[in-house]
Amino acid sequence: MTFAGAWYGWSLLAVPFAFIVLLGFFFTSVALSRVGEARKARLDIAKGGPRDAWQVAANGGVPTLCTIVAALLTRGSGASHVAFAFFWAFAGAYGAATADTWSTEIGSAFGGTPRSIAGWQPLAPGDSGGITPLGTLAMLAGAAWIGFLWAAPQRSWTALWIVTAAGSAGALVDSLLGATLQRSFSCPNCACTTESPVHRCGTPTLPRRGIAWMTNDTVNALGTLAGALAGGALFLALL
Repeated sequence: MTFAGAWYGWSLLAVPFAFIVLLGFFFTSVALSRVGEARKARLDIAKGGPRDAWQVAANGGVPTLCTIVAALLTRGSGASHVAFAFFWAFAGAYGAATADTWSTEIGSAFGGTPRSIAGWQPLAPGDSGGITPLGTLAMLAGAAWIGFLWAAPQRSWTALWIVTAAGSAGALVDSLLGATLQRSFSCPNCACTTESPVHRCGTPTLPRRGIAWMTNDTVNALGTLAGALAGGALFLALL
């Protein structure tokens, strides 16, 4: 793990619930990245490699900030209900990150032909914004996994449903942005789409659609932000 990843992890050690959720996201993400590895490599969609600082920040930046703010606001005896909402925003953010990761890894490996969440047209496996029935089930399962880790110490069914709903909402926002605004490129040599300005074959790619600064990392960060907002809002509304 990079220095950035270590910094995010250590910043959460003071909050036991948060650290359990972080481990639940990290270990399942690493494991699922290896599921169907050969098939994903044949389809030219294997991510592979260690996460760089931007990837760590995209998935961990929003929830880490939520935890820091929550810890600062809840010190002492005068903590407000709004202050505790930041802890739930943290859980919603990691619910979104986990849901997106599970749906991408499982759906791209075993889900068959995906369709765009925006226009329902068929896409190549691994294309941003594509969804499959199996990938959607994996998304719900990933959000529910984080919901379970968050709710079990509290023995609260409401906590489970809040985090599951928030994580699923964030993952859906991620997919919608991926299908509409995310920057994508086409490789003139391989005749395929990619998220990188240089394809893995070494050929410089051509812009295909999307906004220049709306990279996959940006989309992931906005997806976790949507999960955080949903988690905090549902906590304030229901608890």
